[in-house]
Amino acid sequence: MSDTSEKTNLLGLSPAKMEAFFLSIGEKKFRAQQMLKWIHQYGESDFEKMTNMGKALRAKLADVSEIVLPEVVYEDFSKDGTRKWVMRMPGGGAVETVYIPEKDRGTLCVSSQIGCALDCSFCSTGKQGFNRDLTVAEIIGQLYVAAMSFHQPGERRERRITNVVMMGMGEPLLNFDNVVDAMNLMMDDNAYGLSKRRVTLSTSGVVPMIDKLGDVTDVSLAISLHAPNDELRNTLVPLNKKYPLSELIAATNRYLGKLPDKRKATIEYTLMDGVNDEMVHAEELAELMKLVPCKINLIPFNPFPNSGYRRPSNNRVYRFRDYLVSQGHVVTIRSTRGDDIDAACGQLVGKVEDRTRRSQRYIDAVQIDAEQGGRAS
Repeated sequence: MSDTSEKTNLLGLSPAKMEAFFLSIGEKKFRAQQMLKWIHQYGESDFEKMTNMGKALRAKLADVSEIVLPEVVYEDFSKDGTRKWVMRMPGGGAVETVYIPEKDRGTLCVSSQIGCALDCSFCSTGKQGFNRDLTVAEIIGQLYVAAMSFHQPGERRERRITNVVMMGMGEPLLNFDNVVDAMNLMMDDNAYGLSKRRVTLSTSGVVPMIDKLGDVTDVSLAISLHAPNDELRNTLVPLNKKYPLSELIAATNRYLGKLPDKRKATIEYTLMDGVNDEMVHAEELAELMKLVPCKINLIPFNPFPNSGYRRPSNNRVYRFRDYLVSQGHVVTIRSTRGDDIDAACGQLVGKVEDRTRRSQRYIDAVQIDAEQGGRAS
């Protein structure tokens, strides 16, 4: 088979699909485990270096399959240790991926789509419009690139990335099958071996797909809430017009009820000055969140050009938090990380070919090139 376009990209095969692949070429199922380890634990993409596979098998693999990785076209490291990559995908287009180190963990923020169709009014990614869904290989490829950035190919990697959040560009539940397969790879012991508690899917509230998700996986769930009532949320998160808060809260409870262990949802709430950070909003949020087991993550808004929103003062953020805590809620304030390299939350702006024609109504795409002070290749 000489046409590489017909070859199977092994990077994106879930454990079950990897087994099916090896059976389809007349090999034993155990080869799937070996291949998963070579790719995801050793970062090896050259079949000839896979020494526990015979010469005939390596030749067969080269003939019918390949391991195609995203191309890193830009990377930058923040002074606080945050890392950002822009990766050009084999299927076209680019996405951004961000690694955030903390004392006891390292979190990777992974994209699921090129752009986003939901048009949340405060999100810079949404202003770029939507291009397409990412394949499984393009999703897991972000974790591969980030994990191997700390090592040389062929070395067994240390676990520098302990947590993954599907919280980058795109709405994960609108790319359901590919995201689920990618998360299964993240949690597989022969791949990245992440705990189901440490893989989190963040959604703006696609209610039917939350229910479907609970039938196929038990990863952790985060809800991008950002408003405590339907009127305001309709403006900030237009998806709310289709799936209002009452339906979203009910779906979240149903999901948590399906989990085999006792877990809370993470509620993401971006604070914008004079928009959703008044005391009346804190009071409404405190009441609403009594309806679902949760921890609340407050995110001070990170301004971007022509957004029309401002970051609230620290005093307003602390006042909002203190009221929620006084009502018995567990609350954290997300510290701003990577804002010196445009990697802070809400600044994941890739070069996107806008299929929804929104970008001209808002902001020009951020151009990712070497002139920004990073390293382009």
